[in-house]
Amino acid sequence: MNMEASIFFDSYLPLAMRQAVEYAGKDGFVASLPQLLKARTTASYDNIIWSTHFNPNSEENLLLTPQGNRVVVTVHGGGIFGSPDRYEKLFRASTDRHSEYGFTGLFAAKITQQEVHDLLEGKTPDGASIPVYPYEEFRQGINNLPRRYAIVTDFEIAKNSECGYVSFDALRDDPMVITRAGGAEAASVYLDKAQSRNNTQKMGSWHPFQNIDTPNQAQTRVPNLAGNKAGAGSEDDDGHLHGYDTDYGMGGDCNIHNTSMINIARYVAVAPCDVSTSVRYLSFNS
Repeated sequence: MNMEASIFFDSYLPLAMRQAVEYAGKDGFVASLPQLLKARTTASYDNIIWSTHFNPNSEENLLLTPQGNRVVVTVHGGGIFGSPDRYEKLFRASTDRHSEYGFTGLFAAKITQQEVHDLLEGKTPDGASIPVYPYEEFRQGINNLPRRYAIVTDFEIAKNSECGYVSFDALRDDPMVITRAGGAEAASVYLDKAQSRNNTQKMGSWHPFQNIDTPNQAQTRVPNLAGNKAGAGSEDDDGHLHGYDTDYGMGGDCNIHNTSMINIARYVAVAPCDVSTSVRYLSFNS
């Protein structure tokens, strides 16, 4: 048995995710942002993993704790929006501004107080229990991270993280980059590889937390991972933020890059494959 990855793209996000989830099955997974970055670090630059954008099975939740602290809870591997059904509920919700399951004014997804409570307790909608790490502990390094976990970061730390085209050196200590990459060491490895691709000095790192219009509304966004075919990367903000010759980097700012939950989607799913029954590995040469 080999673990085999496949890409699922659709203009309707819930359908792309549904296809990815069905392919992964109970023994596979839909790749999170740390897993996508890990794949890039082990791949050659001409691999498709570098040349286009991907949606990770990761999310960033802005919420208020029972103690009254505003935090960002980053979940990797499947959180509140770890299933296509939850996306369908969002997409089909009433457009009334009082809708419990609708969109915020900047097209983040509203989440309920029950979802907030469960997430802070490490409980996911599919019944799983995941570890929840404080950012300060996570930054120091966690041995043997599981596939699914959450990190709780104080909102002010997230809000004051770097946002824009930032030097690689500055990004190595940036809280949002560390949480998105799966730790400080993983972030450093990825940044080394990304910088070496075109010998650039900066990378795009974006987040929406300086521009939240309803900070008291519990809400979720999904960061993006951009890619480009042959451009120099996200060296400068020259206004060319789309297309195969540019790369805006990682994350997303609602006022600059599209982190709307209404979007096209491209997921990577990984599942076990029995090589003995697949034609993929056969030789057809005469």
